[in-house]
Amino acid sequence: MTRKKTTVYIDEQLLQAAKVAAARAGKHEYEVFEEALQRNLGLAGAVERIWAGICPGDAPSDEEAARIAAEEIAVVRAERSARRAG
Repeated sequence: MTRKKTTVYIDEQLLQAAKVAAARAGKHEYEVFEEALQRNLGLAGAVERIWAGICPGDAPSDEEAARIAAEEIAVVRAERSARRAG
């Protein structure tokens, strides 16, 4: 995942809580923010549900996962193009 630098304005107490959480977990602050956003946006749950159903031996290789993702993106793009055209 590529990261992009951004500036956000948040409550000072919330920022301090994030700093404390990061220090306690031995993580960077950005990791705490990313995890919180993923949970709030529902992304973390989706990933956990996907991996919960896959045994490590059955998990796709990085190359296979990339191929599957590319195929899914192509399907979504085709559906969007069809909707825009129709």
